Amino acid sequence: MQKLIYMDNAATTRTDSRVREKMMPYFSDRYSNPSGLYNFARENKKEIEESRRIIAEIINAKPEDIFFTSGGTESDNWVIKNISSNYRKHIITSKIEHHAILNSCEYMETKGVKVSYVDVDRQGRVETGNIEKNIEGNTGLISVMAANNEVGTVQNIDEIGQLAKDYDIPFHTDAVQAFGHIPIDVKKSNISFLSASGHKFGGPKGVGFLYVKEGKISENLIHGGSQENGKRAGTYNVPGIIGMGEAAKIAYENMDYRMNYEKELRDYFIEQVFNRIPYVRLNGDFDNRLPNNANFSFKYVDGESLVFMLDDMGICCSTGSACNAGSSKPSHVLMAMGLEEETAYSSIRFSISHEISREDINFVVVALENSVERLRQYSKDYTNMNS
Repeated sequence: MQKLIYMDNAATTRTDSRVREKMMPYFSDRYSNPSGLYNFARENKKEIEESRRIIAEIINAKPEDIFFTSGGTESDNWVIKNISSNYRKHIITSKIEHHAILNSCEYMETKGVKVSYVDVDRQGRVETGNIEKNIEGNTGLISVMAANNEVGTVQNIDEIGQLAKDYDIPFHTDAVQAFGHIPIDVKKSNISFLSASGHKFGGPKGVGFLYVKEGKISENLIHGGSQENGKRAGTYNVPGIIGMGEAAKIAYENMDYRMNYEKELRDYFIEQVFNRIPYVRLNGDFDNRLPNNANFSFKYVDGESLVFMLDDMGICCSTGSACNAGSSKPSHVLMAMGLEEETAYSSIRFSISHEISREDINFVVVALENSVERLRQYSKDYTNMNS
């Protein structure tokens, strides 16, 4: 059987075996609705609150400021659409945000909310000065992701958060790619809202959370019962929440080891690609980068074709965000960074994990080298240049 080398962890991670073990009883023996008054239900509510406490402790927040959601997209939507109850109807965001932010902002524009989309540099960095230039008297939210899901660039959220604090503007960060992978302190970074998704750090799919600084959320997401302090009604996803809490705990306890291991492997991968394959560009900031991300543009190659060829060899990678798979448009992130369309179409994202070995990397590099060379034979520009 062909070995699977999974290098698309930015799309989703494998649910950790310890997380699965923690979740299993809540599908069968411990099936009670935690909103009940009897002990059988209260036991489950206690476990839910323990997950809330674990997550809050990791980001230096209060447990009561953590709201459970179905994932990062829901959390992002809640924050952006919350501005409808605010008299300050102006949002500042960047051009490289996840579509959960950008499409929510576009929707809010139809409701009369003004949105300023800030440029980034060629490494995908948001300059704080550019944000400050766009601040108006009615600015009600600044939303900049902690780390980009495509190119891995980590933003200076400490500096952005301080700017927001200086102007008394709530600051939201989409931390879906960052939480569980790099340290985040909501107090240190003056964060008002933070979105995260369980399946990005070894937890299950279909569950996430939103951190809300006390008093910063006014709009209910879902009307109904009293769950989540009445802000998000609906029966609790008990296995998912408990699984996410366990995954967060494991990720936090092993963060230093995983960061160092993944960074070392990533840097080795990048070095080998540049040593063996010509006409390659690394996309994103090399220094301020998620430890598991490597995004390359292979000149004279169609990225989608390259993904299919690697897939035939058991290698999983992507042309960008999983949420935008199948789109005929080039990556909005790479275009915002100033890449030409042809270069953007030739780009591949690899996102490794602690389960990847150096042996796996060596196999992928050889497969890449051979596949890129084969695809370039179909490029007139490449063959003319080398004839």
